[in-house]
Amino acid sequence: RLELMSKKPRHAGVLRAVAELADWKNAKLEPGRARGVAVVESFNTFVAQIVELSMEAEGPKVHKVWCAVDCGVAVNPDIIRAQMEGGIGFGLGHILYADVPMEDGRVVPGNFDAYRSLRINEMPAIEVTIVKSSEKPSGIGEPGVPPIGPAVANAMAKLGQVRPRQLPIVPGASA
Repeated sequence: RLELMSKKPRHAGVLRAVAELADWKNAKLEPGRARGVAVVESFNTFVAQIVELSMEAEGPKVHKVWCAVDCGVAVNPDIIRAQMEGGIGFGLGHILYADVPMEDGRVVPGNFDAYRSLRINEMPAIEVTIVKSSEKPSGIGEPGVPPIGPAVANAMAKLGQVRPRQLPIVPGASA
């Protein structure tokens, strides 16, 4: 993947950083687990995520997420980490559960009590590293969300699952 990023140094930088954080080359995975990776540019912020997951009857179980972010000069590192963690949880909830059924052109759930989202006990362990940069500060609110779906899909494919092509992810389904 790094060869494909030869003209994209910030993309390559976050990929290298997350691979180092997750010890990608030396990782010893438990049986039935796989890792997937994704790199995204969002709001001029560069994010790479690696997920480690296993498959359960109801779908993928994400055990850990490693995240590297390059958002330019890191003005407040604690806020950056918190935004990445929140984005990962938000994105994971959407890719696993965000189904809004429609009936006769209307949304079926009448309120959030009927809308499934990620529960606190389903939140994976997360490690975030901030890539040192001299670029101007960039967006941090949304960029943690987009990479989680592709990273999960890539890990599922490594486990021999049908690569998800729709959300929420339903094991064995393809669009």
